[in-house]
Amino acid sequence: MEKDGFEELKHQVEEWVREAEKLVHQIPQTQLYAAIGVVLLTIFFFLLVRLFKRAKPNTVVLTGLSGSGKTVIFYQLRDGSSHQGTVTSMEPNEGTFVLHSEINKKGKIKPVHIVDVPGHSRLRPKLDEFFPQAAGIVFVVDALEFLPNCRAASEYLYDILTKAIVVRKKIPVLILCNKVDKVTAHTKEFIRKQLEKEIDKLRASRTAVSEADVANEYSLGVPGEVFAFSQCHNKVTVAEASGLTGEISQLEQFVREHVKA
Repeated sequence: MEKDGFEELKHQVEEWVREAEKLVHQIPQTQLYAAIGVVLLTIFFFLLVRLFKRAKPNTVVLTGLSGSGKTVIFYQLRDGSSHQGTVTSMEPNEGTFVLHSEINKKGKIKPVHIVDVPGHSRLRPKLDEFFPQAAGIVFVVDALEFLPNCRAASEYLYDILTKAIVVRKKIPVLILCNKVDKVTAHTKEFIRKQLEKEIDKLRASRTAVSEADVANEYSLGVPGEVFAFSQCHNKVTVAEASGLTGEISQLEQFVREHVKA
């Protein structure tokens, strides 16, 4: 009985196939090709949309001079704790997580990939590994010890702002003035103005050097005008934070502006 049932089902399927073949042959070739084209085009656009969604960057890169407080800020974003301060990192800290301030929020929250790249000059080339996936760059400045490090910070920031991938992708940069909880810390406006002055000097001196002798791939600012961050190809903003006290709301706002929840 089972065999007879199977044979009957087989014959039924074969009959359906034959009927389908007849219908296909009855359709004019132009209509058939048009229908196939529509199906293939629909599949193509569907895959393109999926690819675009997957390719959207969710990485935020923390960088800056050694001792500026990058690692403390990394832990504040991840754990809501300074971990009692940290030693200088010699390897990148990275992780993909929901921001600590958003843990108790309802609904689906998109995790952020945060990378804390050491500020030592020998380790800075590691930045190039993360820029292709970067949705934003956070350049951390020590607002307490800013003046002695102003020149070095300006040179480092200049190198970032003139990198080809940063300019072409218009990766937004946040200059984060850390340690503003200290009484003698400089304001973000003072730091912004001093960085612009130093970068203006750098721009003049490096422009005078042969292109073969410098690593920068793009020039900054408008020729003949005093440099300002508003002249950059990408958006550059300045904010304040205190890694030790956990006041990082302006940083979190920047992160969520460029990595949508």
